[in-house]
Amino acid sequence: MRMNHTFPDETPNSTTGSRLMRAAVVTGPGEIAIKQVPIPEPGEGQVRVRVLGCGVCASNLGPWAGPEWMQFPTKPGDLGHEGWGVVDAVGPGVTNVEEGDPVATLFYNSYAEYDVGPAESVLKLPASLADTPFPGEPLACAMNIFRRSGIEAGQHVAIIGAGFLGALLTRLASLAGAHVIAISRRPYSLEIAHAMGAEHTVQLNNNYEVFQKVSDITGGRMCERVIEATGKQGPLDLAGDLTAEYSRLIIAGYHQDGPRTVNMQQWNWRGLDVINAHERDPAIYMRGLREAIEAVEKGRLDITALLTNTYPLEDLAAALNQTRDRPDGFVKAMVMASR
Repeated sequence: MRMNHTFPDETPNSTTGSRLMRAAVVTGPGEIAIKQVPIPEPGEGQVRVRVLGCGVCASNLGPWAGPEWMQFPTKPGDLGHEGWGVVDAVGPGVTNVEEGDPVATLFYNSYAEYDVGPAESVLKLPASLADTPFPGEPLACAMNIFRRSGIEAGQHVAIIGAGFLGALLTRLASLAGAHVIAISRRPYSLEIAHAMGAEHTVQLNNNYEVFQKVSDITGGRMCERVIEATGKQGPLDLAGDLTAEYSRLIIAGYHQDGPRTVNMQQWNWRGLDVINAHERDPAIYMRGLREAIEAVEKGRLDITALLTNTYPLEDLAAALNQTRDRPDGFVKAMVMASR
């Protein structure tokens, strides 16, 4: 999801004078420059936030690789959409936040020291979270995916992919009383999933072995809910295999690298409900963000152990490469924008 707002050219203007900020610009495939650009001025109904940090999303990896549809250079700060910070200025008509408020944002140019966006895309953080890294957008995604999954107590729920999103969904499903089966290629991810409440962890070596293990766990009934959270063809195939009849298959992975094939005969025969759990309505996104803030504040979600790697803005390239390569011990990278 992208919300439209303008970002100034890389020259001082009459509203910002000579006040400059640092912002990351992707200049080509795998290449980043840190530029000095004017600090944006909030317009009617907009908020300017001094960005403290921004999470690095796996959806950045497609543009980072330089596909044919990507245009370089990017706008300053572009691709950064998991920001949090402090309200620095508000435009006319803004009443929901004021200067100095700690906030999570759903802005889209937050690989920079400042970002501007609609006031309705900002939520104030409670005092208890004011000094806590809070990548709100993926947390909101997790809450929205969980809502659309319709998970109930007693169900067997397979979650394929145990990265940041999969770990959050594991925690939410286990709190709902489901029997969670976490599936991942990486042993470290399975350790995280176990800590987040998974009853069973299964290493993804090949689909047939995983199918057999899940069949054993469920007594041959398979799973009432299967969440695919990788965005890859193989795990999508596996997701269909793990479903029970009249179950629900939830596609949470971001499939951005081309068309997919599905076993439609299988999906038809089992009478599956297939949910593409990607939201585009800003109001739904904000509802998910409110729920995420409440869940973290009340301790239902503890994201501390999931925020594993921290980089300064100048090392955004390294953060993106680590997100791509996922070395042992890695779950989520954050870029700290303010010095």
